[in-house]
Amino acid sequence: MLNQLPHQLYIAGRWRNARSGRVETVFNPATEAALADVAFGAAQDVDDAVTAAAAAQAAWGKSSGRERGACLRAIAHGVQQQQEQLAQLQTANNGKPLSEALIDVGDVIATFSYYAELAEQLDDHQDQPVALPSAGFNATLRHEPCGVAALVVPWNFPMVTTAWKVAPALAAGCTVVLKPSEITPLPELALAAIIDQAGLPAGVFNLVTGDAEAGAALVSHPAVRKVSFTGSTAVGQTVMKTAADDLKRISLELGGKSAALVFADADIELALEIVCGGIFFNAGQMCSATSRLLVERSIAQDFTARLKLRVESIKVGDPMDPATQMGPLSSRRQYQKVQQYIQQGVAAGLKLLTGGTQPPDMAKGYFVAPTIFADVPVDSPLWREEIFGPVLCINTFDNEQEAVAVANQSEYGLVATVLTSDPERANRVSAALEVGLVWVNSPQVIFPQASWGGMKKSSLGRELGPWGLHTFQEIKHVVMAAPG
Repeated sequence: MLNQLPHQLYIAGRWRNARSGRVETVFNPATEAALADVAFGAAQDVDDAVTAAAAAQAAWGKSSGRERGACLRAIAHGVQQQQEQLAQLQTANNGKPLSEALIDVGDVIATFSYYAELAEQLDDHQDQPVALPSAGFNATLRHEPCGVAALVVPWNFPMVTTAWKVAPALAAGCTVVLKPSEITPLPELALAAIIDQAGLPAGVFNLVTGDAEAGAALVSHPAVRKVSFTGSTAVGQTVMKTAADDLKRISLELGGKSAALVFADADIELALEIVCGGIFFNAGQMCSATSRLLVERSIAQDFTARLKLRVESIKVGDPMDPATQMGPLSSRRQYQKVQQYIQQGVAAGLKLLTGGTQPPDMAKGYFVAPTIFADVPVDSPLWREEIFGPVLCINTFDNEQEAVAVANQSEYGLVATVLTSDPERANRVSAALEVGLVWVNSPQVIFPQASWGGMKKSSLGRELGPWGLHTFQEIKHVVMAAPG
């Protein structure tokens, strides 16, 4: 698939080079070998893409929901036809194990299929009557597309985060310009090639690969009416400030420092499995990573000892190997960042239970052994700041109120995991946690039908579900004087 993949920009229905001719090399994080040279666009290319999207907006916005739904179904079918190849490309460029990449591709298919259904329902929900208190007036409600949407996505879940934005935007009737991460453009280019075959009019979907220069030009473009960004909180703040100049509609899905709460009455084997998955899936490169583990003191010693043994059994290695459970970090830059945090923790005298180094048999690649620090003070940078790697910090609590208070003591509020056999406690704690999503005795399963997003500095708005569609829509009421 790699040899057949376009490595260019996709603008106005055709593939083309960047105007400057610039290309950059994309690498395999497991081997550090070059994978491909990819065109890198800049401001002029972004302007071309936005101009194409703006030209296509009127006709696409007036198309029927059923027409748009048919295109989304075609995309889902195209992804399904190539799911094995897409998963392998995801693994090669991102470094996640092939088993995880297959989950990603399944998520992409489910998301496009779900928004195809919502698009097909839109026609029946337009011009709905609205009850008014006066018999002298009639009113109707319409949902209309925002307009040209700028979609900026990160490198940790290529295609997945893209589907979460592209599918609802197209369903709503928006034309889009997608800017994928410069670290993982190859899966996004493969998805764009599938979208190219789905019957969309030229200019409805556009893709500009590039770095921060292209992203900044896209967010600031005056013809863009909606910005949807997923990435770090720091960059999200910059995006929000830039969007304010034109009062663009904006959605932000940002950082997290999420907590897993293990109560003494939890199913310990289940808790061990869920805790490991919550931090070591995708090598911890998840905004939803439950990197803060809170364990009830009465079971903490035994639980921590068993957790250490389980973590040390995780197979780290070649992500193409079916036996591998954790691959490398996705880039040299991220590897260096994670190592800096680990070294900071060691220098501060934190208790390093396991990991913290590159596995000895991994001479190449951005591998970090699964790492645990115990008894981490709540004012430590490792406890407070998002590391975005396979680093788990453990602390203890004595009662439910303390557990909730410590979990909520964060500037982030994306997700949380609660592990208890007491349904009433599960309900109380879930209600008290300041997050957008709580998993109770569950791994981090995400469904297109449920919302995604959080509170505080983690998010602005929601993705997925009908809320993900609404974020690309404007509301229009029409009020008429009744005849006679």
